[in-house]
Amino acid sequence: MRFIKPPPPYDLTYSDVFMVPNRSAVSSRLAVDLTSADGIGTTLPLVVANMTAISGRRMAETVARRGGVAILPQDIPTEVVARVVGKVKASHPVFDTPISVTPDTTVGEAMSLLPKRAHGVVVVVDQGRPLGTMSESEAAGVDRFAQVHEVMSTDMLAVTPETSPAEVFETLAGSHLNIALVVEGDRLLGVLTRKHALRSALYRPAVDANGRLIIGAAVGINGDVATRSEALLGAGIDILVVDTAHGHQEKMLQSLKSVREVRDRLADSSGVRVPLVAGNVVSTSGVIDLADAGADVVKVGVGPGAMCTTRMMTGVGRPQFSAVLDCAEAARGLGRSIWADGGVRHPRDVALALAAGAGSVMIGSWFAGTYESTGNLMTDSQGRLYKDSYGMASARAVRMRTKDASGFERARAALFEEGISTGRMYLDPERPSVEDLIDSIVAGVRSSCTYAGASNLEEFHEFAVVGVQSQTGYEEGRPQHLSW
Repeated sequence: MRFIKPPPPYDLTYSDVFMVPNRSAVSSRLAVDLTSADGIGTTLPLVVANMTAISGRRMAETVARRGGVAILPQDIPTEVVARVVGKVKASHPVFDTPISVTPDTTVGEAMSLLPKRAHGVVVVVDQGRPLGTMSESEAAGVDRFAQVHEVMSTDMLAVTPETSPAEVFETLAGSHLNIALVVEGDRLLGVLTRKHALRSALYRPAVDANGRLIIGAAVGINGDVATRSEALLGAGIDILVVDTAHGHQEKMLQSLKSVREVRDRLADSSGVRVPLVAGNVVSTSGVIDLADAGADVVKVGVGPGAMCTTRMMTGVGRPQFSAVLDCAEAARGLGRSIWADGGVRHPRDVALALAAGAGSVMIGSWFAGTYESTGNLMTDSQGRLYKDSYGMASARAVRMRTKDASGFERARAALFEEGISTGRMYLDPERPSVEDLIDSIVAGVRSSCTYAGASNLEEFHEFAVVGVQSQTGYEEGRPQHLSW
């Protein structure tokens, strides 16, 4: 990547820069390969941040089907992580996971499950065999204590696993139905909507050597990190993240070395080498030290997150575009990569992070307001849907991490918060699912690559040309939804 003019003597955010189009031989956005350049094994350069309010089983399944990966938070009990990993690995890599209920489930309970997935349908099953479906339309005006078999629709479209996505799409488009049930024999395997059928032809899932969806998990730097890491690796995670807000410290380096030893022992015995990610840092020296301690990928970003108050509380941090640019160059010199963690609010920001050299981009709060995030869906006084989100250094997160400590210790720890404990993340009515947001991001990044003349992300970083703009220059590029 190069600047069209000499860069200024100060650091830059994503909003400070723009890309200049190059002469391009790339004829179509679909000709662009977005396989991540970080060696993690994802077919999209997108990582879901290890935030408790965001990353869970539903998010992990959905994002991995589209080619990214989710990282489970460090404050989740190890046995719970193991169960989640097992369920994600057992999920179909193409078909969406159905919301299944038994015939005697109440309508009220079934309705409470609908927002857990974007397809908006529960499937009524008996010993694995689908009997019918229920959506909001079947439940309208029905007593919530009625049982679903009384109101379900038996008008279903069943397809086999061998049915092509194009056939499913055309069949649904020619009918009044919104969803197809993928059935093998009498057993329900999954569901496909028209959008899911399209996406399954456009995206490649991120899978392990056995064809199962991939998932990562995080550990902190306190406590018995080695034992926790060994348990997570034993549970079958594909990526291990050693995570703390201030990654350039002695405790991180010591913890990372011990985790690396555990990982290497497992690799010697099983032949499976799980990548290690560590962070967060914003300097080249931080990248070098973490790489020397064993990190394959370094997480870059201090303070740019929507739920983070570090910069306002401490004055510590660095504008994210410059941090990514410098750290990516240092990592490449060592044969390593970085994840750009935080500060992305628009598809353009993801594209600029990749142009600056990031192997993948980590997204947190942007994905919080979706059906697939872990929080409960709530409604405000104006009828808008939202989910609660909170920072991982907030008092709320600290309380969860110190739940086994004494009351005094918990209260003392809560005094030192650097994050928002409650933030409302509203669902975009036009993009309520994380898949909708991924569609938007991928469309933007693919188009950015074609403007740069790049057919893959390595070429994108090599060919990208950026300039520095004023605030009014940034505002000029924003769409105007209302007349002026």
